[in-house]
Amino acid sequence: MNHSEIYKSTEDRMKRSIEALTNGLAKIRTGRAHTGLLDHVTVEYYGSEVPVSQVANITVVDARTLSVQVWEKHMAEVVDKAIRESDLGLNPVLAGEILRIPLPPLTEERRQDLTRIVRAEGEEAKVAIRNLRREANDQSKRMLRDKDISEDEDRRFQDRIQQLTDKYVAEVDSLVANKEEEVMTV
Repeated sequence: MNHSEIYKSTEDRMKRSIEALTNGLAKIRTGRAHTGLLDHVTVEYYGSEVPVSQVANITVVDARTLSVQVWEKHMAEVVDKAIRESDLGLNPVLAGEILRIPLPPLTEERRQDLTRIVRAEGEEAKVAIRNLRREANDQSKRMLRDKDISEDEDRRFQDRIQQLTDKYVAEVDSLVANKEEEVMTV
C-alpha cells in the first residue's frame, strides 16, 4: 500500500465517522417532531427485530406531534409498547391503527442532559478520527522501517494526515455546536 492509498482510505473512513455522528445527532430529540426520532425503535415482527418504519408509516402532524399508522392492525399495540419502553420518554395515544405521539416540551434540565449527550457523541467521533490518524501514521512508519520511503516522505505524509484530521475534527466541532444550539433553543 502506498501513501496515496492510505490517505484515500483514511479520508473515506473519516467521512464515515462524520456520517455516523450526523446520524447519531439526528436521533437526539430537540423538541421538534421529525420522523428520524423513531429510527432506533425496533419491534418484533414475525420473529425478527425490525425498525418501526418497516411496519408503519411515520409522519409529522405538526411541530410537536408525530403520527404512526401501522400497516397491520395487530402491530399497533406492539409499536405502542416499543415506543413507551424506548429511552425517548414518549407516551403514544393509540386510536385504532393510528398512534399519535405528542412531544412534550423539554425542561431546562433535560436540555442540559441532551447537551451532555451531544458532547459525548462528538467526543466519540473525535476519538474515532484520531484513531484513524494513528493507524495511517503507523502504516507510514512501517513503510519507513521497511525502507520503502524516506524520512522526508514520512514527515510530509504525517503532516498531510494531521491536516486531514484537523479538518474533520473541526467539522465534528461544528456539528456539535449546531446541535447544542438547536437543543438549547426553546
